[in-house]
Amino acid sequence: MKRGWWIAKFVLLAVVLITVVGFTIMSLWNWLVPELFHGPVITFWQGLGLLLLSKILFHSFGGKSHGNHNGGPWKHYWKKKLGGMDPEEKERFKQKMKEKWCSWDEQNPS
Repeated sequence: MKRGWWIAKFVLLAVVLITVVGFTIMSLWNWLVPELFHGPVITFWQGLGLLLLSKILFHSFGGKSHGNHNGGPWKHYWKKKLGGMDPEEKERFKQKMKEKWCSWDEQNPS
């Protein structure tokens, strides 16, 4: 019986949270976008659709983060690669990267 009560509480809380977030997105959109950009007014369901779209585009759906924190997915690769180099190799690597990615600084000094 206790477990069923917790599940019902969780479901109710989730529904309330989704409703509040949906109305918040709808309200913010309808307050800002038509005035600033002459865009359309949206409904509650379109607000939830925007929430879902932003979740798909900008976040992962649970599980492991895909590079948003702690250096991303390449951190361990570069740590291993640079860790095996002696100081002279590291300096050559840094210079090569600087020439490849920062050469515009030398061409257009500020």
